[in-house]
Amino acid sequence: MPKPPKICPVCGADVPSKALACPECGADERTGWNEEAAWEDSLGLEDEQSFNYERFLNTEGLNEKKGIQIHPWQIVGILILLGFLYLIFGAF
Repeated sequence: MPKPPKICPVCGADVPSKALACPECGADERTGWNEEAAWEDSLGLEDEQSFNYERFLNTEGLNEKKGIQIHPWQIVGILILLGFLYLIFGAF
């Protein structure tokens, strides 16, 4: 079994001399102790230049909608506030 490098070429962490894998990123002899085996490459993420923010917003349903939007919890809050005001000022 080959010795691990002193410094992990994938993440730059110190690797103990008898370690079977990098304690920080998990790189090991099977992954080749090389930069091509970096874990972020295996995630299948898009490059920053190819990321389409508008498409992301449409996909996730986060596009900003124009106008006033009232959510049900806001209506409940207003009704509770009106009830408290009636209890306080309605008795006078």
